[in-house]
Amino acid sequence: MKKNLTLRALTEGAIMVAAAQVLSYLKLWEMPWGGSITLAMIPILLYAVRWGLGPGLLAGFIFGVLQFTFDGGFAIGWQSIVGDYLLAFTALGLAGLMHGKRGGIFTGTLIGSLGRFLVHYVVGATVWAEYMPESFFGMTMHTPWFYSLLYNLAYMLPNAVICLVVFALLWKPMRKYLTGEDLKKAA
Repeated sequence: MKKNLTLRALTEGAIMVAAAQVLSYLKLWEMPWGGSITLAMIPILLYAVRWGLGPGLLAGFIFGVLQFTFDGGFAIGWQSIVGDYLLAFTALGLAGLMHGKRGGIFTGTLIGSLGRFLVHYVVGATVWAEYMPESFFGMTMHTPWFYSLLYNLAYMLPNAVICLVVFALLWKPMRKYLTGEDLKKAA
């Protein structure tokens, strides 16, 4: 049975990463220096909560590699590649901390989204600091930390809210899949 669950985890992971990659091309809004509002985080967060931290981190990492490779990889050096792609998308897998927890998909979404945001925030305030404009959203920018906060919140907050809304809409009809209860019956 354990072998069947391992095969199922790998198969589901591959499907979820592929779904995330496809959804990443359907941009609802895109920021000028990278970052967009899409539905791409949904499959990664769902997979992480269903299978746990390790598989979730791995799925996020693979998604980050695909994002850099196929989505035009907007980076100014190896630091932004590692931060904005590899670490940031891997952080989505932190949602796996809520594996098996009641309402874990919602708390996991907040944890994974916050993790990704924090990575983008630090990279934005350090690596991208020299590209800070004089004004952003009609405000004068004095520090790259404040600019990075505004810039990254502009797309990460809507992404997190969209994920929460989608999971809330799916909660009643698909609860056993959102919580991973279907996996317990398969074991």
